[in-house]
Amino acid sequence: MKKFQKKKENFICEICGSKVIGNGFTNHCPKCLWSKHVDVNPGDRQNLCQGLMEPIGLDQKHGEFVIIHRCSKCKEVKRNRVSDGDSQSALRDLINKL
Repeated sequence: MKKFQKKKENFICEICGSKVIGNGFTNHCPKCLWSKHVDVNPGDRQNLCQGLMEPIGLDQKHGEFVIIHRCSKCKEVKRNRVSDGDSQSALRDLINKL
């Protein structure tokens, strides 16, 4: 069973260099939408992979949009909710890639 652990962390995006201010639920860069494969279960920071997670798709679940990420290192696929602060142009670009 997945247990969410809230982690309020700031980070520098390894793709676009943006400084991201975390809110405890932040799991991707709001500017370029890339993520990092750091969790086994949400918030635990226990994954040894540490690969960069490319945004490869957009889906909708229970009325909320989710970004589909694929790890560039191990190829695992994860889904993360779209955040209010996410770049609308990056989300449009992602839709247009599909």
